[in-house]
Amino acid sequence: MKSNKFQIIVALLLLILGFVAGNFWQNRTQQQARQMEQQRFVNLDSPSETEEAIPANNMDEVPTNSPRKLNQAPLNNAELATINLFEGAAPSVCFITTSNLRQDFFSMDVTEIPRGTGSGFLWDMEGHIVTNFHVIQGADRAKITLANQESYEAELVGTAPNKDLAVLKIKAPRSVLQPLPKGDSENLRVGQSVYAIGNPFGLDQTLTTGIVSALGREIESVGGIPIRDAIQTDAAINPGNSGGPLLNSSGRLIGVNTAIYSPSGASAGIGFSIPVSVVKWVVPDLIKYGKITRPTLNIEITPTNWVKRYNLEGPLVMGVAPGGAAEQAGIKATKRNRYGDLVLGDIITSINNQKISSYEDLVLEVEKYQPGDMVAVGLLRDGKPVKVRVKLNASR
Repeated sequence: MKSNKFQIIVALLLLILGFVAGNFWQNRTQQQARQMEQQRFVNLDSPSETEEAIPANNMDEVPTNSPRKLNQAPLNNAELATINLFEGAAPSVCFITTSNLRQDFFSMDVTEIPRGTGSGFLWDMEGHIVTNFHVIQGADRAKITLANQESYEAELVGTAPNKDLAVLKIKAPRSVLQPLPKGDSENLRVGQSVYAIGNPFGLDQTLTTGIVSALGREIESVGGIPIRDAIQTDAAINPGNSGGPLLNSSGRLIGVNTAIYSPSGASAGIGFSIPVSVVKWVVPDLIKYGKITRPTLNIEITPTNWVKRYNLEGPLVMGVAPGGAAEQAGIKATKRNRYGDLVLGDIITSINNQKISSYEDLVLEVEKYQPGDMVAVGLLRDGKPVKVRVKLNASR
């Protein structure tokens, strides 16, 4: 009986010892496995003495089976070019905020009310800033914030509503003024890359990229005169981008972003820019005179609806400035005879053989010339074609 009890006790002890030994062995195996896993991750971050380090500046030299981390991959040439373009141009782009001043009727206190935001860019080292006319239209005050986050009060220098362009000026240290280099819009090609920098929805220093989608578009200006040869692009242009620059791949100015085509008011992949070929002749006039000093015939044209009402072939001359270019050339104005009947004046049908069908056509054709140029003006007088030569005057 005692022998049976002893055997049972021994069996229990052996069972307990086996259980303890099994747990010990399992824990040791798991610990060794963890140590091996940790060592494997260490090897991923730093190559061992026998392992060849992976070069950091050449993707072509990285082995396909390399465990190298993806976030250490270098930038490709296209990315580097875009980054360099943005970093070079961004200091030239500014954020424009406008406001109106309102005076309380009873207290006479003046309150400044935010009006809107837009973009602009530095034109020269004198602190002149180019933007869209509609960005500052109706505003009493404009503040310019440069890329370094310094803000300056802006002075209005000149406006050209028919070209949707305006020039402001700030007094800032020359060290922070970095004008944009001017490019060329005459030789643009559909498909080439373009870059827009601006402040869409107030988000300053925003870069969007795209291509030239089309050329030779016509958009309507604030003044009602079409802006011809506009650049169409699919680079995202949103409210707040207005007045910002459109750049080519060299970082040179090729246009001023001015409008979008969108049912929702946000970018729908179609934006328009005023070509730099227009900007380069408008801005110097605005800086010097405060307005465009385009050549003029010194005539007053009847409203466009007269052309339709009387079924005319072109704009009708309503008045002629005394001593002006048109009077010297013998162009006749509309008047009433002694019986009160309306006697129509000359109808302008062409300028240097370019057909003129409307007031807009006349404005856009005349502005191709310089004050002092001689042009051949085709007229319809009493139903008969007449041609006169006119020396264009400068408007003031």
